[in-house]
Order: sequence, then C-alpha cells, then structure tokens
Amino acid sequence: QAAAPLHPVAVQCQEAQVVVTVHRDLFGTGRLVRAAELTLGSAACLPVAQGAAESTVTFVAGLHECGSTLQMTAESLIYKTSLSYKPTPSGNLVIVRTNPAVVPIECHYPRKSNVSSNAVWPTWAPFHSTLSAEEKLRFSLRLMNDDWSAERLSNSFQLGESLHLQADVASGNHVPLRLFVDECVATLSPDRNSSPQYALVDLSGCLVDGRSDDTTSAFISPRPRQETLQFMVDAFKFAGDDRNLIYITCHLKVSPADQAPNPLNKACSFNKASSLWAPVEGTGDICSCCETGNCPLYG
Repeated sequence: QAAAPLHPVAVQCQEAQVVVTVHRDLFGTGRLVRAAELTLGSAACLPVAQGAAESTVTFVAGLHECGSTLQMTAESLIYKTSLSYKPTPSGNLVIVRTNPAVVPIECHYPRKSNVSSNAVWPTWAPFHSTLSAEEKLRFSLRLMNDDWSAERLSNSFQLGESLHLQADVASGNHVPLRLFVDECVATLSPDRNSSPQYALVDLSGCLVDGRSDDTTSAFISPRPRQETLQFMVDAFKFAGDDRNLIYITCHLKVSPADQAPNPLNKACSFNKASSLWAPVEGTGDICSCCETGNCPLYG
C-alpha cells in the first residue's frame, strides 16, 4: 500500500531486494520524524532517498543485506528485518517529544509458485505521559479539557497531544488581582530542584518552551478573567528515560489588576510567524528580556 499517515510504512518485496518507504509522519500526529533517525535492520542501514517535499524516506536493500535473517518453512522462504526509529533531542539536550519504535518487516516467497509480499504494520502503543496537579492556599493549577470548559478527567497523554493548563487564584475580599505564572519546571520526581529538569516557563513569565522549533506552546489570549491564566504545552518525555510520570511545578503570583504589566509581572509567548515575543496584555517591550534572558526575577 502507499505510504500514508494511516499506513506509514510501505514494503515492496521484489525478486532480490526489499524497498521500504516510510512516511515521515510516522505516528500520524503531524510531527515529522527526521530521516537521520531511521535505520533498517540490525546493521542500521541508512536510507537511499527522500521523496517529494521530503515527506517520505526510502530504503533499498538486498534480501540478505542489512542483517536480515532467513527462515525456511515447508512452503515459504521468509526474510525478516526491521525498521528502527530512534529519536534524538533537537535543539535541546534534555527532552524529546516522540518515542523510539521498531517496525517488524517480513518478505514471504513461496518455494514454488509466484513471488508475493507481506508487510507487518507497526503495533506499538503510543507513550502516555501524566501530569500531577496540586492545589495550594488560594491558588490552583488544573489540567483542563480541550475547550477549557471543565477540568480534564484523565491525566494521561499521548505524545503529539497538548496539555491545557489553567492557573487560578480566588481573590475573595481582596482588591481585584491579576494572576501570573512566574515559572514552571518539569521533573521526574516531586522535588522541583531534582535533575534532570526542563523549564516550561521561566524568566518571570516567559513561556520558553514555545521558543523551540517543534512546539506550539503558548499562553492563551485574551484571558477569560484577570484572576485566571491559561496556557498550552505540547506533551513531551525526558530523553533517555522510560519513566512515564512527569511532575510539573509552577510558581504563581498576583499583582493588583490596575497595575500595568511589566518585565517582572508578565505573560509572554513566542510568536513564530513574527519571530517576536508577545504579551497577553501590556506593551510588547515588557517581553524583550525573554530573548536576552536578563529579566528581573522574583526573589
């Protein structure tokens, strides 16, 4: 079959060789894998070509090449190999956003009669990551469903999905308050100072995860109300670690709602279309320190 998101690996078993065509949208999430992360067989053979618009990657190997194995039955000769996908961190040495995968491939040749082919489609289960939400004092950080209408019932995600996070503060009898997310860090243990760790929000309100080339992470603008701040983060896992529980710890703060946002109190996202940082409210200059890294920090 033609390589497509629903069938991302196509195999042609020819007389003396096998041709494997891989759609770069390997998981059907819209996130394209890199050709350099794909190899064929135990010998890790490299691809020979990339297709139109580089959306496909093609391997061509002799039936005995690339470490393939031969199984002989009374009726068939079966050549077995596998396609391997091993993601490497891109632009950041701490996290990856896809799982490694191995796709078994077999070519069946009748010992008598015509040549036929049979491809074994991938059967891996997508990796699930989870988020821990904790409530403290009057502040809350909750995982919301896709339309923000209610709290999400499940804290499990597939890579390729987005986390919808909502921070709130109950103002009570206080003067009107505006909520900010000062920083958020992801870790593999409840200790926010543990290693490895990955900063999602940093520099007093800069959503630094959105600066990476392969993410759409951003604050939601406008706010539904001053005491609420919503933001989306693309699901991820830590590179080189198979644990599927990730802790996200955020520092929330408030300022008087009538106080203009400033470099210390801000919510800034990176706009890839303009290559500029933009605030949820306030003037654009309050976000300039997100690029330079010299923002004033909360004590």
